[in-house]
Amino acid sequence: MPSQRARIFFLAMAAAVVVGIGYVWLAHREPSAPTPNAGTDTHSVTLTDTQAKQVAVIEVGKHAFDTWRGAVGYIDYDQGRIAQISSPYTGRVASIAAEEGDTVRKGQVLFTIASSDLLQAESTLLAADGVLTLNRKTLVRAQKMLPIQASAQKDVEQALSDEQTAEANYLAARKTVLLFGKSEADIDRLLATRKVDDELHILSPFDGLVANRSLAVGDLVQPGNSPVPFTVADLSSVWMVANMPEDDAAALKLHQPLSISLPALPGRTLHGEVSYIASSVDPNTHTVMVRADIPNPDRVLRPQMLVNAAVQTAIPEQSPAVPEDGVVREGDGTMMVYVTQDGRRFEQRIVKIGKRQQGVTQILDGLKAGERVAGEGALFLDNMLAQQPDDD
Repeated sequence: MPSQRARIFFLAMAAAVVVGIGYVWLAHREPSAPTPNAGTDTHSVTLTDTQAKQVAVIEVGKHAFDTWRGAVGYIDYDQGRIAQISSPYTGRVASIAAEEGDTVRKGQVLFTIASSDLLQAESTLLAADGVLTLNRKTLVRAQKMLPIQASAQKDVEQALSDEQTAEANYLAARKTVLLFGKSEADIDRLLATRKVDDELHILSPFDGLVANRSLAVGDLVQPGNSPVPFTVADLSSVWMVANMPEDDAAALKLHQPLSISLPALPGRTLHGEVSYIASSVDPNTHTVMVRADIPNPDRVLRPQMLVNAAVQTAIPEQSPAVPEDGVVREGDGTMMVYVTQDGRRFEQRIVKIGKRQQGVTQILDGLKAGERVAGEGALFLDNMLAQQPDDD
């Protein structure tokens, strides 16, 4: 029937419209975002069991960080333990008893000179001794003759005066010879033999090392001449001299602990304390000279050796610390660590670092003691994170 056909046609058309509308709706609907997981999170990395073996997980501890100011310096002679040795009198070198590099003892002969001044002093002493002997005999004779009135009182008094003058001259002449380095025994021998000796011995003033020798047999030596014939240094203690940047000057104080290392002595660290700070800044280098006394009992430190010096300018402070391998520097300068709870999922975290000492890095902000982080292998995690696609 026509009415039934029309109804069927109408229902078919309605169904077609519904299907068309549904197709258009499905075609233009936005796709739903995928559910995020630990593997695609751009701020964390999840490792497999095999990958986890490449990362060392450590617990953040605390470390005492010192404040050290460093500088380059050198070893120098202790100027209180070095002597420039010459002859106090003019003469020609007769012999040399020590060579450069020799170890000498206090009172040991370094060289001798033939001195006309010494010859004159010894001759004067012999003459003074003879006059004193004569005046003593004259006084004794006058004193013996006085009771029998063979001499007058004034003769005795004159003889006494002459004897006292002669004794004073004798003592002065004896001291003069002593100034030439002769001993009392040498003087007694001279007076006994009546034989003058013009050889003047120049002695070492203390135990030490002959640092320099600049004379030869036959050279004329005069007081004040340059170069100095002998230099003797006591190397049992030396100076460390360093030039600290002027920015560190305000932090420097006497008696602060100091440590030095030397390229010539790898693996060895020596210790001392600041004994001198210059009162002015070098106008050319804008540095402040710092000096320390360094014990040198085995004589391994030699003047002009280069040193790396560090002065402790503040007491140690306790701070969270991680190994240096556990901190990764990003391209923009940001410092990152990777924090974990289970050793599999590592979350990237920004930290603020401070000092680096003894293989660990000070954490000033962003991490607390007791948390667990990646140590060795942190760079591996950073590379994995960089390979992950960014979220839109």
